[in-house]
Amino acid sequence: MELVRKMEMNVKQNVSLGVSPQDAKLSKTYLLVAFIALLLGGVLGLLQGLNRAGLLQLPPWLNYYQVLTAHGVLLVLVLTAFFTIGYFYAALSHTLGGLLPKVRKMAWIGFYMKTAGLVMAVIPILKNDASVLYTFYPPMAASPLFYIGLVFIVLGVWMCAFGSFLSVAHWRKKHKGEHIPILAFFATGVFVLLFFGSIPVALEVFIIIPWAFGWIDTINVMLSRTLFWAFGHTLVNIWYLTAVSAWYVIVPKIIGGKRFSDTLTRVVIILLVIMNIPGGFHHQIVDPGISEEIKYMHVFMSLAISFPSLMTAYAMFAVFERTGRKKGGRGLFGWLKKLPWGDVRFLAPMIAMIAFIIGGAGGIAQTTNQLNQVVHNTMWVVGHFHITVGTSVILTFFGISYWLVPLVSKRTLTQKMNRLGIIQTITWTVGMIFMAISMHWIGLLGSPRRTSYTTYGDHAAALSWDPYLFLIAIGGTLLFIGVLLQVYIVLNLMFWAPKGDTEFPIADSDPKDGKTPYWTEKWGRWIVIMLLLVAMGYVIPIVDFIMNAPPGSPPFRTW
Repeated sequence: MELVRKMEMNVKQNVSLGVSPQDAKLSKTYLLVAFIALLLGGVLGLLQGLNRAGLLQLPPWLNYYQVLTAHGVLLVLVLTAFFTIGYFYAALSHTLGGLLPKVRKMAWIGFYMKTAGLVMAVIPILKNDASVLYTFYPPMAASPLFYIGLVFIVLGVWMCAFGSFLSVAHWRKKHKGEHIPILAFFATGVFVLLFFGSIPVALEVFIIIPWAFGWIDTINVMLSRTLFWAFGHTLVNIWYLTAVSAWYVIVPKIIGGKRFSDTLTRVVIILLVIMNIPGGFHHQIVDPGISEEIKYMHVFMSLAISFPSLMTAYAMFAVFERTGRKKGGRGLFGWLKKLPWGDVRFLAPMIAMIAFIIGGAGGIAQTTNQLNQVVHNTMWVVGHFHITVGTSVILTFFGISYWLVPLVSKRTLTQKMNRLGIIQTITWTVGMIFMAISMHWIGLLGSPRRTSYTTYGDHAAALSWDPYLFLIAIGGTLLFIGVLLQVYIVLNLMFWAPKGDTEFPIADSDPKDGKTPYWTEKWGRWIVIMLLLVAMGYVIPIVDFIMNAPPGSPPFRTW
């Protein structure tokens, strides 16, 4: 009875405050670390861009590959994971009536595990003992401390994932026959992917650690690469699903509309979860030792993700048109003028959605075998994920921060910060246009990725890249300005903005859409189907890699 009374009090607090104070502190801490990582990663990104363009010579104690490794770890692993957890734990608190005390404790334990792991991973990077880049698979070998740090980061993620599952299970027990609130449904999908998608990389790291210590002489490189990309491919779509949650649920509320369809939204989540993990081999299209049939299946599964993406595009632009026309928009495109372009909470994710159209098209090109042969391991690939992750995902995260940070800080978004946010969004967009377009073009000209600046002995082809590298440096400088603006805005909204209550903007579904079928709630069924597809995609090749293993590789240090 005491627990029920506390939960009822939390529900009342959530109605008035959006998120209970204890849960708000948790999310606020996660968000603060995320934006500290953005600042540090932004500094490293600027150094990387200027060095790659030949405009900056790094000091002897800091090399390009150290910078590249730290940049990837901070932005790809730290920023995205801490932001995702902070965002969804706030959503779970708001929609489920507050976090259970044990769940909150699990999230704090996860925070300290992830932070400790980050420190352990960064120390060898700073000492130039782990310049193995974000992908970190063999035969390059880092300090064992780097891999041990990664283990703690993964364990911290698992702790938060299980906390999410416990929260949803407790809510369902109290609300039998009801649909999980839509943001909690999104959170379930994201944490299912985070848990199952990180199992392969955990296995990879546990294989690498004894090799890095020198306890075993060689390692199966093919197996390690495959385990990494089973995780790496999934991770990209975890960020995407997090961004999609804001597109479907938050943005319609901000523009004064309703969600397109609750059923469609849940089906999109289910499809993205089921079809996601089998697809990692499309990152290994040029790798030998994998049959064409297995590669084809993974390519098919990767391309299948475009189906729920197209459903999302249709749903979102239908919401925009319906809302704009209800506000008086006339003519073919008159509804566009009625959208709140002056509200940064809408502008940032809207640009992110537009960018994803371009990024999705580029992803289809990279997934296609013949086209992949042209762009594989070139700067095209770097330009692609700066559009998908650096624009579609990160700009959506920025858009979320304009209401989420003041929500958990009990402050308000001022007109001044809104205007500064619009400037930040435009600066970021222009910087990314310079950077991403130049990266795509220079990739088609043959410029490789993952390399520091060189003219290859003043070779004519390499010298032809220089003007585009200069444009990349301009884009990187603008993006760094955008980082400084965003971090300032977040700190202002977190600590200095006027006190007040900020709404948790969750759009209602349209009553005309009808009742959502309850089969969408059968998460056990969807996980079984997901695991069956994973088995179809990975059991045969992994068994083959183990039973017919090529000669193993000793550790290499190339820096």
